[in-house]
Amino acid sequence: MKIRIVPALAALFSLSFGASAQPQAPQASKNDSSALRFTIVKELPITSVKNQNRSGDCWDYATLSFLESEALRINGSKLDTSLFLSPMFVVWKSYFEKASLYVRRDGTSTFSPGGSPMDVIHAVRDYGIVPNSEMPGIFFGQPGPVSEEMDAVLQAYVKAVNSNPNGKLSPIWHDGFNAILDTYLGKCPESFSVKGLEYNPKSYFESLGINPDDYVSITSFAHHPWYSQFAVEVPDNWRSDLSYNVPVDDMMAIIHNAIENGYTVSWDADMSEKGFGNSGIARIPDAEGKAKEMSDTDMARWLSLPRTVRDAEFAGWASDPTAPEKVCSDADRHADFNDKTTTDDHVMHLYGTAKDQHGTPYFIIKNSWGPSGNYNGIWYISENYLRAKTICILVHKDSIPKAIRQKLGI
Repeated sequence: MKIRIVPALAALFSLSFGASAQPQAPQASKNDSSALRFTIVKELPITSVKNQNRSGDCWDYATLSFLESEALRINGSKLDTSLFLSPMFVVWKSYFEKASLYVRRDGTSTFSPGGSPMDVIHAVRDYGIVPNSEMPGIFFGQPGPVSEEMDAVLQAYVKAVNSNPNGKLSPIWHDGFNAILDTYLGKCPESFSVKGLEYNPKSYFESLGINPDDYVSITSFAHHPWYSQFAVEVPDNWRSDLSYNVPVDDMMAIIHNAIENGYTVSWDADMSEKGFGNSGIARIPDAEGKAKEMSDTDMARWLSLPRTVRDAEFAGWASDPTAPEKVCSDADRHADFNDKTTTDDHVMHLYGTAKDQHGTPYFIIKNSWGPSGNYNGIWYISENYLRAKTICILVHKDSIPKAIRQKLGI
């Protein structure tokens, strides 16, 4: 993706941009004196970090992690953080639904590995869920899913069915599709035992005490009326699920209110920004402000540098924890979404707040890339980054401040 910059700044940079007391947060695992150090402000219970590996299933891992935290919140001491719900069960059911829609719509709907947080809500409402131990998936010796081959085979299959060479659909086309899913993901269990009790997927989900109707999607884009609902126009919203639309200040108030009152958040966002680093930190550098600080001499020096050097210098500045960040307005978010500098890339699980050693506030995010980055799979996202690059959030409706709920009619 390209960073959206004013014309003068385009000449300047000319470069492309491709989850009580004060306890200490997980610190950098590398011996790096420049790494940020965080102090937890508020942290809610989560399960362990998982690894989506070579799959497009972030939406699934993040939102199941969110539901695991909901189960911990609802059941308290009756559950522990070893709870792990099966992502492959949700992938199986979601691919089945995608294939049905794709064929019914003559190939005009999205058919890809991606998805949105609401897809998980649909899956658990319609089919239930199983523990991961009952359907762990088939990883072919890898640390997590390896789905490229399966995705390609499934896409070829539904395209062949949709081309309809016989003039009408056979009554068994789903059987072949389901057999592919069984082969790559494993079969969905119909019954199983947990701690001596017998369950099926629906009864197991019911045992967690989670009501799917309690969860709503919130977004913030000015091209639709505030306090209305619309389907966010991104490919992974293949069901056209509706989100409530609120100004960005209200969206931030919802997130803060959720964390303060014991609710976590499934966070769908753009991670293809220079400020989203592999180290486990995401910030939104104020590129326009940086340009304005440059003297004519600095500008001339910058423009004389090779592009690779400019890229490296900008990356270093963007990751500087003391560098100023941009504070995005509703108009900024609208413009970035319209020109596609804000894109729908990744879903993670937001479960707390922290501050760095400079006093800058961050949100604590559980990623699904295994123990990666400097913080063992945990990311620290600045408030400004989240304000600028959120696509939507999934929250329990009771976590929304009362005044905002009234405006939304929830």
